[in-house]
Amino acid sequence: MITKAIVLAAGRGTRLGALTDGTPKALIEVAGVPLIGHVLGGLKRVGIEEVTVVTGYLGQMIEAEIGTGAQSGLRIIYVRQEKLEGTAAAVALAREHVEGEPFFVGWGDILVRPENYRRVISAARFADGALAVNDTDDPWAGAAVYVDEAMRVTRIIEKPPKGTSTTRWNNAGLCVLPPAIWEQIDRLKPSARGEYELPEAIAALVAAGADMRAVPIEGPWFDIGTPDDLDRARREWQRGRP
Repeated sequence: MITKAIVLAAGRGTRLGALTDGTPKALIEVAGVPLIGHVLGGLKRVGIEEVTVVTGYLGQMIEAEIGTGAQSGLRIIYVRQEKLEGTAAAVALAREHVEGEPFFVGWGDILVRPENYRRVISAARFADGALAVNDTDDPWAGAAVYVDEAMRVTRIIEKPPKGTSTTRWNNAGLCVLPPAIWEQIDRLKPSARGEYELPEAIAALVAAGADMRAVPIEGPWFDIGTPDDLDRARREWQRGRP
């Protein structure tokens, strides 16, 4: 049973412009609830008990807003990523709180219907882990996820050049990872962007033989990176979703 999660909420969200000048991206509201509030609420509904939130830019505001989680029945721990060195480096900051057991990882700015958390966690019960994917014309902006006929992940390519992917599946930013991921994170080298990328660690885990199941997202998927993304998410949730 998965009871612990890591939520990444350290980035500034520079593409959102003035919207994040004095507000961390994770606290931008959709349907009257901060983005990270949607994430934490979804995790609580599927049995997560403890969440380590990795903060960075204006992290004190997130910590003040969300608090300990006691009122919602969650235990929330905070760790601060002072220097943004990539998503694998961010996850590694929370290692002591989840080490030795499988755990969920999510982003504080990705908005999906809550049932998707349950589907990802359920898929990991009979595998080493699970990775949510969403269908795109070309996954060049994220990570291309290749699967076999049983939706087992066969390889992952982070930020592939436009037009080179032969899969439509994109890494959707929700996953369950086994303890074996730490060995792969420890071995990571900086990417071309100078960052330690979590998808590269997951790709190495798959290459080493791990059984990772791909789980297609049901319903809308929003990675809130630009004002247009935010506007679309707000319109969707105003129509009563979820």
